[in-house]
Amino acid sequence: MTARGRFVALFAADVVSVLGSRVSMLAIPWLVLVTTGSATKMGLVAGAEMLPYVLSGVLAAPLADRFGVRRTTIVTDAGSALAMAGIAAAPQLGFGWLLVLVAVAGATRGLGDRVKHVMLRPLAEEAGIQVIRVTAAYEGFSRTAMLLGSAAGGLLIAWVGPLGAIWVDAVSFALCALVVAVLVRLPEDAFPQQAPERYFVALRGGFRVLWRDDLLPSMIVMLLALNMFNQAGIAVFVPLWVDQVLHTPEALGLVLGTFAAGAVLGSVVFTAISPKLPMYQTFMFGALLAGAPRLLVLGLTHEVVVVCAVMFLSGLAMAAVNPVIGAMLYERVPPELQTRAFGVCTAITFTGIPIGGVLGGLAVTGLGIDPAILVAGVLCLLATAAPWVWSWRRSAGAATPPPARVGGAG
Repeated sequence: MTARGRFVALFAADVVSVLGSRVSMLAIPWLVLVTTGSATKMGLVAGAEMLPYVLSGVLAAPLADRFGVRRTTIVTDAGSALAMAGIAAAPQLGFGWLLVLVAVAGATRGLGDRVKHVMLRPLAEEAGIQVIRVTAAYEGFSRTAMLLGSAAGGLLIAWVGPLGAIWVDAVSFALCALVVAVLVRLPEDAFPQQAPERYFVALRGGFRVLWRDDLLPSMIVMLLALNMFNQAGIAVFVPLWVDQVLHTPEALGLVLGTFAAGAVLGSVVFTAISPKLPMYQTFMFGALLAGAPRLLVLGLTHEVVVVCAVMFLSGLAMAAVNPVIGAMLYERVPPELQTRAFGVCTAITFTGIPIGGVLGGLAVTGLGIDPAILVAGVLCLLATAAPWVWSWRRSAGAATPPPARVGGAG
């Protein structure tokens, strides 16, 4: 198989795993709902998957480097398939075993996602594809897979029930493991051999390489803030705004769908133009437009057309955020440390998701819906505008080198 064919095989396997995971994210809570009727248990299942997902990407990354990223990909996808198959094959085992299997699936998927991302870079370079185009295309395909996966999950649950939908997820992971085992081979010099390190020394390496970088820490903190405000909007502000202003649940899909549509279209555009753009400035500009405007518009107007238009434009801007930080991680972190660095970055930025939901609910309880949205929008604006102020003050005090371009060296 050609170098481009190997890259396409891995890229496709990664997108298929996203699609299958989206199906199970709907099917498993639905299974809990129809078998227990407990909203609390639904929340426990979601937490049992997400916490191991985040932790495994950090804590198991040194082990993946030692074992080999390609072998780790195959083993984690096979483990995810077995965990999903166990849930579907033996629902009578009880809720405790369900939590265990969901946690196993979350842990294997978290580590598997990290090592797949790390493998994309050497295969893209071998195929002569610019890394920023890879991260931009991956963002677009992943968002599309999430949209399709949500729709497919609902249809599968209706057609074959939640257990049948979980079987589909198991098959998707098994297919991914097979594709990587048969079709994907890494270049020999993809990951230089390192002297063996003790576990905690290797674990600290992922934190250390990020902390010492000039730009990556501030970008990671900004992404943490964006995730926090984004989750507050999706989980709390937008549903409450739709309920109180539009009084129809169908409008929830319209408002959130316009943002998703903008993000998908933005990914297509960004993939085409990304090599011509400066990296750090593009990230900051995308973050500035992706977060605060869609919160502020909810608090300032009840016109659904205006809200949807701003949501769409914010989605366009959001399409530049994740690809840029992914490209900069590839270019600024040594290959042998990328598994750990990606895991640390994901763990930190994902922390904003549960925090945002909780703080959003508390803000609405204490302030009311419109004041809470406006306060969140102003705070998000301050958080995303701060790097611009800092950059301006730094440039006013001393000359700065010309900005690096997305396709160039970090």
